[in-house]
Amino acid sequence: MAQSPILDTDDDARSLARRLIDTARHGALGVRDPETGHPLVSRVAVATDAAGMPVSLVSDLSHHTQALAVDPACSLLLGEPGARGDPLTHPRITLIATARFLRHGEPGHAELAARYLDRQPKAKLYLGFADFSFLRYDVTRALLNGGFGKAYDLGPDDLALRNPSGSSG
Repeated sequence: MAQSPILDTDDDARSLARRLIDTARHGALGVRDPETGHPLVSRVAVATDAAGMPVSLVSDLSHHTQALAVDPACSLLLGEPGARGDPLTHPRITLIATARFLRHGEPGHAELAARYLDRQPKAKLYLGFADFSFLRYDVTRALLNGGFGKAYDLGPDDLALRNPSGSSG
């Protein structure tokens, strides 16, 4: 019987997962196309909220936003390959989540907008447009690939900020 390639989650894995989330400026958002049921992947800009969870600013006109309005199940891949070496040896994390929208005027929108602009200043050009809202990712599970032979399965508690002051990302 083959041994599972998934390692026990330790503090190093938790720290790497936090670093990948905190430093991400964009990611690949996976959704289900409501017309076909096939996977659809889009690049989205990313920042974090005060709890350290990823957020994106999305337009109602985009296909991924329309898909999430029908089915909020999604995944978000974060982590960039380095300048050298095999791209598959660089760490990355897939967050499995349920999308939740935060629209203009809803409680917390102004605070999140200020935080988001600190990380994504060019978003100031369109953040105020009526068709844009924040997409919050309610993460239920994360699959961390820390490089060759370093696979972990993490839960929401593993991703929680150790110092929840909101100073991350």
